[in-house]
Amino acid sequence: MKEIKDVVVLVQARMGSQRTPRKMLKPVHGTNLFEICLKKLKHLKSVDQSQVYVSVYEQELKDVANKVGINVFDRSEASANSEGTPMTEMYEWWDKLPFKYCVLVNGCAPFLEIETIDNFVEAYCKTSSDGMFGVIEKKNYFWNDQHEFLTPLTEAVMNTKLAKPVYEAAHCLYAGRLDKIGESIWMGDFNKPGDIELFPMPENECFDIDYPWQFEMFEKLYEK
Repeated sequence: MKEIKDVVVLVQARMGSQRTPRKMLKPVHGTNLFEICLKKLKHLKSVDQSQVYVSVYEQELKDVANKVGINVFDRSEASANSEGTPMTEMYEWWDKLPFKYCVLVNGCAPFLEIETIDNFVEAYCKTSSDGMFGVIEKKNYFWNDQHEFLTPLTEAVMNTKLAKPVYEAAHCLYAGRLDKIGESIWMGDFNKPGDIELFPMPENECFDIDYPWQFEMFEKLYEK
């Protein structure tokens, strides 16, 4: 069991998206992706607000965080320009924040609900695993690139209700131990069954904006 007080809930953001430039602050219905995310974090019930942070480099992102009232970790330019390696550079806060565990929230998932984040934090604290990954349960038919059928079926009938579920990465919520980042481990061993706890999430909340067409769809679907 982990203690809630040892958990930091953190959003890491930058303005340098190559696929959708400036998407974090791109205006939509009088707000933006970053503000939408931070306002949700202000209403979390699972943690105290002293445990909620953003890690940002650009001043305009810091200004939004200060306006909403979220703690700011001053991200370095090197981290903001990092593409993920080394991990200690990408997540440079790993040895600088006074917490043992981190729940990382994707700021590009505008339909993620406050209750889901709270449930994730609470579930993570109850699990014995060092890491937890938000996933989407899929009950469907799947093939690999060799056209080999991958879906375990209990009966040879075309009924997806009988298909055993598989789980797809949601890319919305992640959790792990901060000290493990120093060992270049985030969440756990992906090749070791059971090493990382899976947290099934509602698929409608897992809309992750990477490309311009996704932002355009978000504009059409989102109502302030």
